[in-house]
Amino acid sequence: MLSWTRWHGPAMARLWGICWLILGFWRSALACPQPCKCSASRIWCSNPSPGIVAFPRLEPNSADPENITEIFIANQKRLEIINEDDVEAYVGLRNLTIVDSGLKFVAHKAFLKNSNLQHINLTRNKLTSLSRKHFQHLDLSELILVGNPFVCSCDIMWIKTLQEAKSSPETQDLYCLNESSKNIPLANLQIPNCGLPSVNLIAPNLTVEEGKSITLSCRVAGDPLPNMYWDVGNLVSKHMNETNQTQGSLKITNISADDSGKQISCVAENLVGEDQDSVNLTVHFAPTITFLESPTSDHHWCIPFTVKGNPKPALQWFYNGAILNESKYICTKIHVTNHTEYHGCLQLDNPTHMNNGDYTLIAQNEYGKDERQVSAHFMGWPGDIDGGNPDYLGELYEDWTATSDTTNRSSEMPSTVDEPGREHLSVYAVVVIASVVGFCLLVMLFLLKLARHSKFGMKGFVLFHKIPLDG
Repeated sequence: MLSWTRWHGPAMARLWGICWLILGFWRSALACPQPCKCSASRIWCSNPSPGIVAFPRLEPNSADPENITEIFIANQKRLEIINEDDVEAYVGLRNLTIVDSGLKFVAHKAFLKNSNLQHINLTRNKLTSLSRKHFQHLDLSELILVGNPFVCSCDIMWIKTLQEAKSSPETQDLYCLNESSKNIPLANLQIPNCGLPSVNLIAPNLTVEEGKSITLSCRVAGDPLPNMYWDVGNLVSKHMNETNQTQGSLKITNISADDSGKQISCVAENLVGEDQDSVNLTVHFAPTITFLESPTSDHHWCIPFTVKGNPKPALQWFYNGAILNESKYICTKIHVTNHTEYHGCLQLDNPTHMNNGDYTLIAQNEYGKDERQVSAHFMGWPGDIDGGNPDYLGELYEDWTATSDTTNRSSEMPSTVDEPGREHLSVYAVVVIASVVGFCLLVMLFLLKLARHSKFGMKGFVLFHKIPLDG
């Protein structure tokens, strides 16, 4: 009974934990192909006996193959082929090394799903040819091919071109066997009718108004004859292309404003490499205010907005229907510009109740305009606890400015309460309040003095009546 109790609680939990850990290692070992060794992120196969005859694959229901970042294979003389589906499960693979082995053939789509590959080392194998199609979609920082018995042909000229294009002075010592079975340095290889293609993109002025159409033409040349295609990226506008062996056209219709700044490329590709010619599309369109919100407070008060338009729209603010003349205290700030989109705010420095009201933004260029309005409330009016008329000073100011010749009228909207006008209004209000307060003080002093004299008169009258009369 005591022994049963002893194996319950924490002791039993530790025992189960050890069991699960052992089981995990056991499953991992079973999942790893023989005679390779595996960890959570690495597979290495270097034992030549008995060796492997196929590319190593983890067993089904094993540890996630996408966690494998490195595969190292060495001394595997019976490994000759990498098939299209051998590597596809290792989507997280970064480093692939196959050295001193018998690799003769790599399928064209073997690395199609391995976009994270950065380093490939195929040193001292049995490769006689290798196509650039294996690697053209990869962003490789290193491809090592030393020690392979390449056959001199146009199929490997891309390797020479790649070596010549590298900015690093360090190049690989690569050779190929000619028809006489003589080793020739790849750097000296010359193959007739085997060169890079060329592209000439013929485009009209690619500044176009939204909704219009445009046609681009392209011509390619090269030997071997290249394949031609259009790379339009994520173009939104409707488009269609026509191509033959050496030329093609691309027609874009009902061009969208969202495509302004997009790059369009004509690409030619053959065994040796590729060439491309590109143009940028510029779309002109009327402004749109896509965002306008109530003010927020940070270091300054800000009425945030987002405006799209090309050419860049002119921005004008209105306050309560009148032009807002900007100053160092109230001004427009553009914080982020994204090609044809502008993010900014109307910045107000220490606004008061005098700045409460409706703010209208108008964005305009030669193709049209847009406007939106937002109400702003920065603080309550002094003494206006019950929500009385908040516009009484504004009405007073309008009466006062009715006879003034200093107000600039807009052709589209009535006059504004600009910054100098507000300063005059503030001074006017302070003078009126000070005058009232001064008058009240004078009245109070006069009443106090009058009351003092009256008290003395009353006391004398009382004393007079308290004097007794003789007789």
